[in-house]
Parts: sequence; C-alpha cells; structure tokens
Amino acid sequence: MAYMTTAQALVRFLDNQYVSFDGRENKFVEGIFTIFGHGIVCGLGEALDSCPGGLKVYQGKNEQGMAHAAASFAKQNNRRKIVACASSIGPGAANMITAAATATVNHVPLLLFPADAFSTRQPDPVLQQFEQVNSLATTTNDAYRAVCRYWDRIARPEQLMSAMINAMRVLTDTAETGAVCISLPQDVEGECYDFPEEFFRKRVHRIVRIVPAQEELEEAAELLLKARKPLVICGGGVRYSEAGEALEQFCQEFEIPFAETQSGKTACLSSHPCNLGGVGVTGNSAGNCIAKEADVILGIGTRFSDFTTGSKSLFREDAQIVTVNTSRFDAYKLGAVKVVADAGLAIEKLGQILRREGYRSGYEGEIKEAREGWKREMAFLASYSYGQDFKPLIAAGDPRTIPEFHELTGSGLTQTAVVARVRERIPEDAICVGAAGSLPGDLQRMWTSDTRYSYNMEYGYSCMGYEIAGAFGSKLAEPDREVYAMCGDGSYLMLHSELVTSIQEHRKINVLLFDNSGFGCINNLEMSNGIGNLATEFRFRNEEGKLLGDLMPIDFAACAAGYGVKTYRVRNMEELDAALEDSLKQAGSTLIDIKVLPKTMTDGYGAWWHVGVAGTSENEKVCQASENKKKNLEKARKY
Repeated sequence: MAYMTTAQALVRFLDNQYVSFDGRENKFVEGIFTIFGHGIVCGLGEALDSCPGGLKVYQGKNEQGMAHAAASFAKQNNRRKIVACASSIGPGAANMITAAATATVNHVPLLLFPADAFSTRQPDPVLQQFEQVNSLATTTNDAYRAVCRYWDRIARPEQLMSAMINAMRVLTDTAETGAVCISLPQDVEGECYDFPEEFFRKRVHRIVRIVPAQEELEEAAELLLKARKPLVICGGGVRYSEAGEALEQFCQEFEIPFAETQSGKTACLSSHPCNLGGVGVTGNSAGNCIAKEADVILGIGTRFSDFTTGSKSLFREDAQIVTVNTSRFDAYKLGAVKVVADAGLAIEKLGQILRREGYRSGYEGEIKEAREGWKREMAFLASYSYGQDFKPLIAAGDPRTIPEFHELTGSGLTQTAVVARVRERIPEDAICVGAAGSLPGDLQRMWTSDTRYSYNMEYGYSCMGYEIAGAFGSKLAEPDREVYAMCGDGSYLMLHSELVTSIQEHRKINVLLFDNSGFGCINNLEMSNGIGNLATEFRFRNEEGKLLGDLMPIDFAACAAGYGVKTYRVRNMEELDAALEDSLKQAGSTLIDIKVLPKTMTDGYGAWWHVGVAGTSENEKVCQASENKKKNLEKARKY
C-alpha cells in the first residue's frame, strides 16, 4: 500500500500510462498544462512540486488556450500522446469548456482536471464557487457533462482509481475518444488514502485496429463493384489509422478518385494523381465536380459534416453511400451501408475483393481533367491583386470596403495570392495550423503538401482562438519542424495568449496574421443573405450611432513586439517575401502582420451551405435568400 494524497496518487498514476499501436510503445502522458489558482495549487500543485516523476509542467496563459494547445499536441501525435490540463475552480474551470467541446467534436483525446468546490461543503461558498439554488451538488464543472466523452467527480480519494481507469479507456478508444473531465474537489485533492501499489503499475493501453466483419465487407463491396464512377472521401480516420499510403494504392489500382475533408488532409499526398483536394463547402472545383456525378460515395473515417456534404445537397439523390468508420454512430450516417472497422484494415480487405473480381472504375479522363482545371484556377487565384478585374467572393458586399481598406493600409494584397505565395516560400514539411473564418476554405482548397500530417486544421468546431494555441501544441509535438499559425485578425483578438508561452518555452511558432479589418467570413455570409453590413467589420461608431464609421487602423505587429516576438509589417509581395525569408532565420516566435484586401478569398465552387435564413423580412434581399434556401433544400437529402 502507498499512503499519499489523492493528488499525489493522480500524478504517480499519470506518469505510468503508456500506449501501444502496431507494436510501437510510448509514454502516453507527457505533462500537464496548468494555471494555478486557490482551488488547485495546494493540492495538485503540491503533488507536481514534490513528486512530478517524468511529467513536465507547462504554465498556460489562458485556460482555453492551454487546452487547445494540448488538443493540438495530441492531434499532431496522431492521438498517441497527450498533455493533461488542470485549472482552478469557477472561471478557470469554465474557460476550458470550449476547448473540451472542440476536442470531443474532433475525436481528439483531451484530459482535463478542473478543481471543484469542497466535497465537505464546510467552508461554502468559497471564493469563485458557483451556487445553484435547486441543487448544492451542482457546480460549474457540471457544465462539462454536455461536451465530454467521460465525466466524473472525485468525492472520495478511493474513487480516483475507477475514475482514472475509465478515463484511460475513453482516451485511447479510437471510436469514443474526446474530452475527459475529472473534477477534483479542492479538499479531496489533499486527503490521504492507502492506495494499492497495483494502481501505480505500468499500464500499456493497446490501441487496436478494429477488424471488419466479413458480412459488412461483402455488402459494401457489392455496391462498389456496381459503381461506374465511385468517389472516396478521405477523413480524419485515415490519418489516425496511418492508412494514407494504403488509400493511395487502393485508389490508383482501381482508378477511383478521392477527395479530402479538413481532418483528412495530408493523410495522403497532394501530388497523387487520384487526389482531387477538398470537397464540399470548403472544397474546390475538382472535388465538387466529381462528387456531383459520383454514383457511389465511399466515406472512410469521416463523420460527414454539413461542410463535407454541402448540407446533404452535394451528392446525387440516387448516389449510394458506403462508410468505413471505427465509430458505429458515424458509420450509420446518411443511411449508409456500413463497415465498422479500422480504415487501414478495411481498405486492405475491400481491395482484396475488388481485385479478385477484376474491378476498374468507369472513369476515362475525368480525374486528370478535373485536377488540371483546378490547377488553372489556382494559378488565377494566385494572381489576384488590387485593381485587377477579379471576381470578389460577394458581389453584394459594402462597395466602399475594398477601396477604403486599400487607402487606409496601402495594401494591394489579396488573401488567395498571399496563401499561394506562402505555400511557395516556406519549407515543404512545415505544419500549417488554422481553425476559423475564411482561411480554412482557402487552405482546404489551396494548401498542398507531400509531407504527411503537415496540416492541423480544427474545423469540426470551427473554434476561433485555436490557431495560435494549436500552433504551439504542434510545435511541442514536433519541435524540429517550422509551424505556421494561419490566423485572421478576429481570431487573433479573441485568443493569442499562448504566443507568450511559446516564447517562454523557446518553442518557435510563426503567426501569419491576415488582417482584413474584421470578421470577413461572416460579413460575406450576412451580406450574401441580404443582411446589411452589421457588426462584422472593425469600424468606428458613426454619428448616427451605428458601427458603420471609418475602418479602425490596428497595428498588430506593435502589439506582438511588446511580448518579445520578432514582427514584420507586410503590404505587398516584396515585403511578404522578405518577411518569410527572414522569419526562417529567427530562433524565436515571429508574427507577420499581413494586410489583405477584404472579399478576396476563394469561392464556394458549387457547394451550398444550409444556414438559418429568415423566413420573412421587410428586406427583399432577405426574402430572395429565403427562396434560394427553399430551392436548395428540395435538392438535399432528408436524412
């Protein structure tokens, strides 16, 4: 037996957890992010100070930010390693809830230890304690229940054992992984108990490949064998199965094109002749054109979000859907013929059946033609500049915004041209991190890489603020690679605190800040649906009391320089080239403040997105948008 506090037992347990995948074994918990407060510093803080073992303690600057960094670290390690996160009670705990939801939606393991109110209730209400009048058992941490895969509260020291075994069960489950919340009442953290030594032995959690059932394989293969123009959609499950090469070989052998989701991107090589690139609302012309004509859709490791399916309107009404997924819940999407299995094993087994039957698709030159067409469009997008006769994304936008922005900043840069130039000038194996706004669309379409796992896009939750924290997490995971946070000005203002942590830890990240003076993506959405220019651009309030005055000048480079970041100001391609080149020479974190013209992002390439348009309005443009929604809904699948 080992007599120790609950917190000391927790630290010792975490230090002895390992995972094994395909015979490769590694330590699972690398360390703990924390921002100490009174609810955790004297319990878990004491344990980490006196007996941390091999766990490294990281000091976060914002609880949401540090949890995003931890999730990104896990993703970059293909879910084989994690950094846990601990916070104080009340606001510190509540700050991590958004990150918990983000991790759960994206099937990324995230282990959270928010401190909780006293289990004894003797000093209640303590500082920062939330009191619910209908139940004193309810605390801030109950809010985690809705966004976590597993939730528990340690009311007695001996409960820690079953709670942590179940936490590891969920964190290492390929189908069920996501956020896990273990609430730690601050008094229980310091309470002692005789823990059995068995609890602290080295545990190896084996992440096993789920073997497909023969009956499900045969049913799926039957549909594929009848398909003349099938399309594979490569999701995040391909990445986590490390099955990208197997998928490439499968598609090349049977002449089947594949398109990528945001999570699946860079599981396969961009240059592969069957790779069409993105599909859906953030898809390109190649992927969406082929998707609309496909008679069978084989989704591998994707949950078929509304962006992937164009809100269920992208695929032919008579197209058959086949899914391969470790999650039975996701495998049932769209009324699919399902194969509940590991992506790599399913690809191998399906390939054996198709090979035995001598299958080849009916494509002739369509795949090559689609890829070449998109290549020409990419060259056009890369040539955008101010004054050129280009098609802005939203013709109905505020007509004064582009010339006003140009006059204010002196910039003639377009967002698409900058993305293209950045891809051209930075290392091939650099990791690109992003999350929200219009950049995920541009990057899903335009970012290419033949280095696997070089694209870390959080788009399941589209969580603004993930970008910089995510870049720091990726850098912790792969310190020898350059990491670039592709961040809009809106996201930067929302959360960039872990930029300071990157400096503290001597882990260089490069922030490419695309300043288009506001929330450009949502400005496009509101104005394209008939709404006015309402609170989406960064403008001063005018004499009429509306936020329609002049654009606000913001010097983001000056802000970051105050943290000790090496900064650059960019208004033209020459300045961009110089900044990218010099930033590669820096040992510490950099920020490039790039002024990009509003409305210069990529288009939707034929995909529709279902949003809640008003059914009636005094505004005729809104009524027109409502009619357009009705027409698209008629084409969409009903389930």
